[in-house]
Amino acid sequence: MADRTCDLAILGGGLAGGLTALAFARTRPDLRLCLVEQGARFGGDHVWSFFDTDVDPAARALLDPLIAARWEGYAVRFPGYARDLSTRYASITSDRLDARLREALPEEALLCGARVTRTAAQRVELEDGTTITAGAVLDARGAKGLPHMAGGWQTFLGQMVTTTQPHGLTRPIVMDATVEQVNGYRFVYVLPFGPSQLFIEDTYYADTPAIEREALRARIARYAAGQGWQIAEVLYEETGALPVIAKGDFSAFWNADPEGVPARAGTRAALVHPLTSYSLPDAVRFAVHLAGLDNIGGEALGRICHDWAAHHWREGRFYRMLTTMLFGAGAPEDRWRMLARFYRLPEPLIERFYAGQSRLADMARVLAGKPPVPVGAAMAALAGQGRPLADLSPSGERA
Repeated sequence: MADRTCDLAILGGGLAGGLTALAFARTRPDLRLCLVEQGARFGGDHVWSFFDTDVDPAARALLDPLIAARWEGYAVRFPGYARDLSTRYASITSDRLDARLREALPEEALLCGARVTRTAAQRVELEDGTTITAGAVLDARGAKGLPHMAGGWQTFLGQMVTTTQPHGLTRPIVMDATVEQVNGYRFVYVLPFGPSQLFIEDTYYADTPAIEREALRARIARYAAGQGWQIAEVLYEETGALPVIAKGDFSAFWNADPEGVPARAGTRAALVHPLTSYSLPDAVRFAVHLAGLDNIGGEALGRICHDWAAHHWREGRFYRMLTTMLFGAGAPEDRWRMLARFYRLPEPLIERFYAGQSRLADMARVLAGKPPVPVGAAMAALAGQGRPLADLSPSGERA
């Protein structure tokens, strides 16, 4: 493969990298991009979802071509309590992301099956010997862990399935916590993509990133059978272990990246919601922001990424406090009570919470009333004396 030059090399063709490339293609078509992905296609095998209220109209315009399904509301279920909410919900798929990137960018800008071996602020070396010289390099390859941070993990195994008969579900079940509570807070997440097609995900707020695939597959099969759904075929499967952040040293985290690329995006920059671990709202906001800048060359992009991520970290204090209470104050099998109480709050508050834009009044309302965990245990957790939190470094040791 011949050496390449470009204005911006984006490493990682997943959600953060793909949205950034699409944002630049839309607003800066003159810019020479190079999107580098080690997988066979962009996006892998994934479903990403969001509420309409998570993103502003400019961001939604970027997401619209990627949407595979939309719904007029969603449901949650807890022991003794269920609720239907009216906030619109949508899902995008890796198929749509891959297809849209190939429509929006020239063929020479897209590199799949390309493994990065060395990186620098303006240079990328690939395993096949190719060198990419760029005005700037943005690292959006994701992260298996977050060094110098602690909390827990959201682990999951999801299957896109077809059913032998129409399943009858008309809106997503974002949380069904009526299932057996094992390995922390467990819930099942279900998206109806068609009359006989479902995405079913078994999800845990767990203390370790371990995923017992066979056990989760069996639990999905039992859940489907319990709902009266007979699975005809599993179309594809995805797994993940996402960091749920309770505390950390942001400066140490930022300086710990061994790759030598100062500009980072997505999970690699800790641009995730600290409690839900969802990254789509932050990924699309940052993509739109970057594409609107005049100067991203040289060292400028590194400073821009650092400043944005540092601001995001400061704004996440309230959510990290809740993560500390969730993982440090109560027994793992009782974590569902905190979420059940949250879902009794007003719908606009819930919308702002998921968007990461909670107001001071929202924060007071979340904390008011009878707490879902013992007060003494909550205070101990906030003082660093509760249940031990997991180290979110790639090694995943307990801390």
